[in-house]
Amino acid sequence: MSLAVAIQMDPVESIDIDGDSSFVLGLEAQRRGHSLYHYQPQDLSLRDGKVSARCRPLRFARQHGAHADLGASEVIDLSKLDVILMRQDPPFDMSYITATHLLEHIHPKTLVVNDPMEVRNAPEKLFVTHFPDLMPPTLITCDREEITAFRDEFKDIIVKPLFGNGGVGVFHIKPGDENLNSLLEIFTELYREPIIIQQYLPAVREGDKRIILIDGRPAGALNRVPAEGEARSNMHVGGRPDKSGLTVRDLEICEAIGPTLKEKGMIFVGIDVIGDVMTEINVTSPTGLQEIDRYDNVCLEAEIWDAIEQRYAEVHGK
Repeated sequence: MSLAVAIQMDPVESIDIDGDSSFVLGLEAQRRGHSLYHYQPQDLSLRDGKVSARCRPLRFARQHGAHADLGASEVIDLSKLDVILMRQDPPFDMSYITATHLLEHIHPKTLVVNDPMEVRNAPEKLFVTHFPDLMPPTLITCDREEITAFRDEFKDIIVKPLFGNGGVGVFHIKPGDENLNSLLEIFTELYREPIIIQQYLPAVREGDKRIILIDGRPAGALNRVPAEGEARSNMHVGGRPDKSGLTVRDLEICEAIGPTLKEKGMIFVGIDVIGDVMTEINVTSPTGLQEIDRYDNVCLEAEIWDAIEQRYAEVHGK
């Protein structure tokens, strides 16, 4: 099966080829004989019900400084392609939401991974709230009195923007910290959305585990340990990746959410687990494939493509 595949992502020239998950997904697609195209979200157009994008043929190579060979741009009717990988980084803003609306015109005949409608309905910090028994105590609100009451109850809290990403804007407010009101004033100026407040989990010092699920099935895990003096474990801000297996509790969490992910067409998902609770479900542009591959001597991108090809065959009756 040879497929025409477009990767909707940020500029490929600046990616880290030793850590980028989209890069290895592209390499695996090439290995299978699929042709690749690249475009950015701003290259999308909708006219008379047809979705197109100004694309460039793409060839990846694991070669530092020459990892992406891009051809001349051309406008392509995306309904003529077989698969689109929606892999641009958040933030989950109106630009991101608009892209899901446009791609919904061509899915599932052109298989969009993950399903654009379901991605739109599942921002990381909100989708997880459908599984309250698996979460730490969490409050989503703009109400100062509610926030104060939550802090009075749990003392040690995390405050973060509802649609943030990469650890940006995440604050650990310890008991006795007098900066909460000032922080809320800043958040009010920067964001129109509610704020998310969670009980601080001391287990984060041991790591924030990223678990990859493929078509609803746990496939591997990576532990991300925060740097000294840092409450955030994101690798963007200095978190250290470590090898990690899956505990009994991890498997229980995956078993609880897996059927929902599969039903919603979420082929490639990354969840975040601290201690015994799940804090986020990442469906927009999950990462961690290369690190898990190296630690566990596996090839998760091949498993993802197996799932994509199977879903494509089901849609097209092959």
